[in-house]
Amino acid sequence: MGVRELLETLAAAVVENPEAVKVSEADEDGTIVLELSVADDDYGRVIGREGRTAQALRTIVKAAAPEGRRVFVDIID
Repeated sequence: MGVRELLETLAAAVVENPEAVKVSEADEDGTIVLELSVADDDYGRVIGREGRTAQALRTIVKAAAPEGRRVFVDIID
């Protein structure tokens, strides 16, 4: 399982509408950039109180990154 699939799986487990979870992946100068999009009603769930859920998602995805690669997770509107 790659980091993209991992983020999709984790985000789908947190939200009420898992069908709306979309993750796009880009490779910029050796850095993996993942953009997470969810349904409008689920942004609060993904971000969490004081950003704790979002930070936890970022930490898990970064830990699963291939060695030597940086990963950024952006939650977009």
